[in-house]
Amino acid sequence: MLDKTYDPKEIEARRYPEWENAGAFRAHPESPKQPYCIVIPPPNVTGSLHMGHALDNTLQDVLIRWRRMKGDDVLWQPGTDHAGIATQMVVVRNLEQEGIGLAVEGATPGDANRKLLGREEFLAKVWEWKAYSGGTITGQLRRLGASCDWSRERFTMDEGLSAAVLKVFVELYRAGLIYKDNRLVNWDPKMLTAISDLEVESREVKGHLWYFRYPIEGSDEHIVVATTRPETMLGDTAIAVHPEDPKWKHLVGKHAVLPLVGRRIPIVADEYSDPEKGSGAVKITPAHDFNDFEVGRRHKLEAISIFDKFARVNDNAPEKYRGLDRFEARKRIVADMEALELVEKIEPHTHAVPYGDRGGVPVEPFLTEQWYADARKLAEQPIAAARDGRVTFVPERGREEFFRWMENIEPWCISRQLWWGHQIPAWYGPDRKVFVAMSEAEALAEAKAHYGKDVALERDPDVLDTWFSSALWPFSTLGWPDKTPELAQYYPTSTLVTGWDILFFWVARMMMMGMHFMNDVPFRTVYLHGLVTDEKGQKMSKSKGNIVDPLDLIEKYGADALRFTMTSMAASAAGRLRLSTARVEGSRNFATKFWNATRFAEMNGAALPEGFAPRTATLTINKWVLGELSRANAALDKALSEFRLNEAANTLYEFIWGVVCDWYVELSKPVLQGEDGPAKDETRAVTAFVIRETAKLLHPVMPFITEELWDKLGHRAGHGMLIAQPWPVPAPTDAAADSEIGWLVKLISDIRSARAELNVPAGAKLRLVVVGADATTEARLATHRAAIERLARIEGVETAAAAPKASLQIVVGEATYALPVGDVIDLGAESARLQKEIKKLGDEVGKIDAKLANAAFVAKAPEEVVEEQRERRAQAEATKARLALALERLGS
Repeated sequence: MLDKTYDPKEIEARRYPEWENAGAFRAHPESPKQPYCIVIPPPNVTGSLHMGHALDNTLQDVLIRWRRMKGDDVLWQPGTDHAGIATQMVVVRNLEQEGIGLAVEGATPGDANRKLLGREEFLAKVWEWKAYSGGTITGQLRRLGASCDWSRERFTMDEGLSAAVLKVFVELYRAGLIYKDNRLVNWDPKMLTAISDLEVESREVKGHLWYFRYPIEGSDEHIVVATTRPETMLGDTAIAVHPEDPKWKHLVGKHAVLPLVGRRIPIVADEYSDPEKGSGAVKITPAHDFNDFEVGRRHKLEAISIFDKFARVNDNAPEKYRGLDRFEARKRIVADMEALELVEKIEPHTHAVPYGDRGGVPVEPFLTEQWYADARKLAEQPIAAARDGRVTFVPERGREEFFRWMENIEPWCISRQLWWGHQIPAWYGPDRKVFVAMSEAEALAEAKAHYGKDVALERDPDVLDTWFSSALWPFSTLGWPDKTPELAQYYPTSTLVTGWDILFFWVARMMMMGMHFMNDVPFRTVYLHGLVTDEKGQKMSKSKGNIVDPLDLIEKYGADALRFTMTSMAASAAGRLRLSTARVEGSRNFATKFWNATRFAEMNGAALPEGFAPRTATLTINKWVLGELSRANAALDKALSEFRLNEAANTLYEFIWGVVCDWYVELSKPVLQGEDGPAKDETRAVTAFVIRETAKLLHPVMPFITEELWDKLGHRAGHGMLIAQPWPVPAPTDAAADSEIGWLVKLISDIRSARAELNVPAGAKLRLVVVGADATTEARLATHRAAIERLARIEGVETAAAAPKASLQIVVGEATYALPVGDVIDLGAESARLQKEIKKLGDEVGKIDAKLANAAFVAKAPEEVVEEQRERRAQAEATKARLALALERLGS
């Protein structure tokens, strides 16, 4: 007997270990079955489960469990990412609390008693930390219900994956696709490394716009430049003006004298300068601004770097500023410019400043020598594969976004100035000639051949960008470069599930590496989902205090409730997926509803006789519910195969709550509690069959409650675990039963809606007068009279030639159904109320339309505000339509 109360915490803690210990998640590469493989986007080994993980991994698990039940040989490949900068930062912070620092060259001396670790000592500490804390995220994924094959768990720095990284780097270098170059990078002066665009966050900062006057050589004239970063003027090598700007075009080709430095700098014409912004003239600092770097390339300007790696002024600047922190240098430079009377004005200015998301300090565009991959060349095959359909994107606009980025791709900076990561396999000779090799011994041999003698080599201290190793994930995790059974069975993988935010950083790079080294795409389908936000559509962040912890939701409502919520939100085309606690609570209520329906069936003797065949059902209500089950089954298959997972969740909700609980349970009660033995036996069998098959259909989304019900109802004893059951196949439906019960459901629903909209008291029992019914409808009314009276709160059903006065009227099919309400409501007052509400809603829609028609509002308002207005409009229109129907039913 089922417990009276559904307790997700107790059930989930018990069921997951049973699955894992039974090997229910294991792949079988030797199997002749059709393979289906998803590689998990590897979470950072430092990480804890956040809402993005909850969404991403729920969607993957729904697909994985569904394909497993469909009979595929399923592999969900798990693993974690070493997360270079994130992990190094965590361990450094832990060490700092113990009074331990890193022995970094050039750092300002600190506490003389502070212990400093070298590279090898620090790496030993990181491995210690990984052994202690590295399993946190995978334990939390288990709590979510993720059915990964944990026996195959990989780590981006394990021995096999490290060997793959080494081989890829060396081969790409030897093919001329990896090289060193001096370019601008995003530099984090706290973490002391180059970082990727994804590790940069833009923050709105209230700063200033300084207008500086630069003297024109050989003239009393000045040109005014506006800047938000006065400190970089020490590295200016030109001034750019728009070629058509009448204010400054006469100065093109002349030179200005850089104040404080004395350097002679040209005034160049370039369309990068916007006459409408600032003064219309822009100081050009190629070594400290990405746009300026490109202007510098066009005009062959010198790039003078004036900061060191700590963002302190270096020896390329005048002596009085050397050694100053960049922000202290700003103050000094502004003061010195004011003393020279070269500051025209200072304006308050709010602007976006890039910050390192780990170091938490402003990023510095920094000119430095780094390792690069030739992304443009590597992008050629992925672009071709996306064009010819070897890989598809869901939604389709992901393909256009992919092209937009890949066709304008810049060189990929793959080196990082960290200690934790894959150290670059490059060694330098006495003259700094580089030797890239699979091992130090191989590099030494190459050096000996080059120099004609043994020489000492120095290894490059840099490590590879984390995205480099994760770009190999779809094939390195399957054993490459060895030719393994897993590689033969599962590559290319079937589906990649991920967010839009890493379409370029990860998806594109996996495409590059997969095409180059495996000569095939790494996955057949890329399924892109939106970003989970708070209920207002705002991105979750610590600063806003709006972070929702998925583990808290699991603790309170259960993993199944969170999973169902995530799946129901997953409209693939949506950019923002709004999460509210109320929605998760609603999903918990949905689980409870199914639990209670199953308990009702059990208490009423529902059981499956041996060899029960649904096609033998004779009662209309039973044939109808079996048809609804078949339709839900087919709709679910279609939605899942088309990656419309939100529609799959909605199908389940509508069938379980809307069909089984709201209608079948209610309509079958008189049979189950009646005296007709054969009818009762058939209904018990059909009820048990529907509950059993529904548990199968719901399992991919809500695996814990369904496995529990499957077991408690006795199916596990004879058939094994639910997770391993075959997926149901839709059966033929009965058109006559569908039509008859469909009519009954619509009639009762419309009567209920009409009563509610017109404020008919809930306790009022009304007569139902039927006008224009044909013989079929009259027969149905006779058959289902008791159900209509009980469920629609009707007292007597009669036929008439015309509808009585003072009645609300409903049309279903050919007949009109009138409910005399003159004695229970004031029809005139109700009509006036409805007209007033309809007008009010019309006015509201008009105001919203005016806002949305205002291009300035749509352009400037936050995305979540615009979306909220659109949602309010849709809700108002829906309510207005409903009230208009109610008014029509009054005959007004």
